[in-house]
Amino acid sequence: MATARTAHTARTARTARTAKTNVPGRAANAALWVLQVLLAGAFLMAAYTKLAATPQAVAGFEQIGLGPWLMYAVGVVELVGAVALLVPALSGPAALGLSALLVGATATQLLVAEPATALFPVAYLVPMALLAWGRRARTVRLVRLAGVRV
Repeated sequence: MATARTAHTARTARTARTAKTNVPGRAANAALWVLQVLLAGAFLMAAYTKLAATPQAVAGFEQIGLGPWLMYAVGVVELVGAVALLVPALSGPAALGLSALLVGATATQLLVAEPATALFPVAYLVPMALLAWGRRARTVRLVRLAGVRV
């Protein structure tokens, strides 16, 4: 019984050390916050164009062929994601979700529109993926709070 307890204690200590190494230092945390604010602003503007049904947004979604319902759905996802980027506990999962949205946007641009236009979502995907990686400890913490073993 003592051996099992010792092994469990060692695993717990290793997990705690690993979790602490996944937390960014002060300078990295500050840089991630700057990135979060900039990306949140960009996604708020992108959400506005879709939710306000600007002619450019409407034309883009008509080209995809799925109609205005997808435009409004993407606008809502962008709006919620942008706000969640500014909430510390939600910033990691928000970055992960917006990264998935950007992968879909990139694929759509490659398959439906001009392939050169796929550079726009990729330009946002790279910093968003970096943010998701930098905030991975927050994502893991939220997943554990939900009761999922990681």
